[in-house]
Amino acid sequence: MYRLWATIQKDVRVLSRDKLGLTFLFVMPVLLVLIVTSIQNNTFQLINKNKVPLLLCNRDTGASSLQFIRALDTIGLFTVQQVPGDENDESIRDRLQKKDAFLAVVVPADFSAQMAIRTKSLSGKALNSFGLGDSTGGASEKEATSTRGRAANGEGLPITLYYHPILQETFRRSAQGAIYSALQLVESRQLLRTLYFSINEKELPDTLENELMTRRAKIDEMPVSRNGDRSTPNASQHNVPAWTIFSMFFVVVSLGSGIVREKLNGSFIRLKTLPTNYLVAILSKQFTYLAVTMVQAGLIFAVGVWIFPLLGLPKLNLPADWAGLIFLSLLCGWCAVSYAICIGVFAQTEEQANGFGALSIVILAAIGGLMVPDFAMPGNFQTAMKLSPLHWCLSAYYGLFLEGGKLKDVWSNVLSLFLIIAGLQGVTLWGLKRKNLI
Repeated sequence: MYRLWATIQKDVRVLSRDKLGLTFLFVMPVLLVLIVTSIQNNTFQLINKNKVPLLLCNRDTGASSLQFIRALDTIGLFTVQQVPGDENDESIRDRLQKKDAFLAVVVPADFSAQMAIRTKSLSGKALNSFGLGDSTGGASEKEATSTRGRAANGEGLPITLYYHPILQETFRRSAQGAIYSALQLVESRQLLRTLYFSINEKELPDTLENELMTRRAKIDEMPVSRNGDRSTPNASQHNVPAWTIFSMFFVVVSLGSGIVREKLNGSFIRLKTLPTNYLVAILSKQFTYLAVTMVQAGLIFAVGVWIFPLLGLPKLNLPADWAGLIFLSLLCGWCAVSYAICIGVFAQTEEQANGFGALSIVILAAIGGLMVPDFAMPGNFQTAMKLSPLHWCLSAYYGLFLEGGKLKDVWSNVLSLFLIIAGLQGVTLWGLKRKNLI
C-alpha cells in the first residue's frame, strides 16, 4: 500500500508540472461545453424565438398577395423586409450574396389570378362531388383546364424561393415548410370564401371566417420520463453530459503520452530494478487519472449549474439519483483511463499516442452519438455505434439526465461498460507482457 501511495504522489507531482496538460484537461473542456451549448441553445432560439430576415418582392397587386404577406408575419418565423416590386431577380440574388438576408421570396404578378383560378377549380370539384354545381365552380373552361394541367404536372402556385448556399438544408426545409403553410393559409381562406359564396350567394362573414381559420386543435407536449417529470429537457441537459464524456476520454493525450515518455526515457528499466512491479505504477496512474476525470465531471457540472444561468444559458438540472450519477461518472472515467493506458502501452512515440489517441476519440464520439444523435445514424452505423464506449457512457448519462431514471434503469449500459473496461484492461496486460514490461 505504501508503494502504491508513493507512486500516486509521484504521478500527481508529474501531472502538476504539466501546465499545458492541465489546461487541456480542465480549461479546454469547460470552454468546449460553453461554446457548444451556446451554439445549440442559440439554434433552438433561432427556430423558436428569433425571427429570420426574409426579403420579399411582391410583383402582384391583388388581395391574395397581401394575405400571403400577412400570413408570413403571422407564422412568426420571419422578419419580412419588402423590396420594390419592379426589382429584377439578379438584384435580389445580389442582395443575398451581400448577406442582407439568407432567404428571398418573389411573388409573381399573376399570383392573385392564379390563386383565384385554383380555388375556383377546387371549389367547383367539391361542389360537383356534392351534386351542387359544375366541375369548374364558375371558372372558365380555359382557366380550369390550365389549372388542372398544372396540378397534373405537380405544379403549385408560382412562388420563387431564393436562398444563400451557406444555409443548412435542415433550416432551409423549415423555412420552406413555413412558406408552404402561409400559402396554404391563403388558399384555404379563399377556398372557404368561394365555397360559402357558391352555396349561399353572399359573402362569408368575417367573424365566421376568423373562427374557422384560427381555431386549432391543442397539442399537449409531455416528455416521457421515468420519474414523471414533465419539464422539457433543454440544450444543457443534452450537451453537458455528452461533452463531459468527451473531455474524460481526452485524458488519452496526457496519460497516453506520459506512458510513452516513461518507456522512452528508461523509467521502465529503472522500475524493474526496484522491489516492486510495474503493475503498481499502472494501478497508480489509474487512480490518479480517475480522480482527474472526476474533477473534470464535477467542474463541468458545476459550470452548468451555476455559470450557465449567469451567461443566459439554460441551467443544468442534475439527476435526482446522486449516488447513481457519482457511480456512473466513476465508471465512465475508469473506461476513459483504461482506453488511454491501452493506447500508451502500444504507442511507440508520443506523436503516435497523441495523434492516434485524439483522432480515435473524435471518431468514437462521432459514431457513438455525441455529435449526431443515434436515431439519425444510417442503418449500417448502428452496429459500429455499439462498439464505441462513448455510446454506452452517453446512453447511461441520458438515462439519468433526460429520462429521469435511476442507476437500475441503465444497468444494461453499466454492464456493457464493465465488459469494455475488462476488455481494455486485458488487452493492456497482454501488451505489457508482450513488451516484457511486466
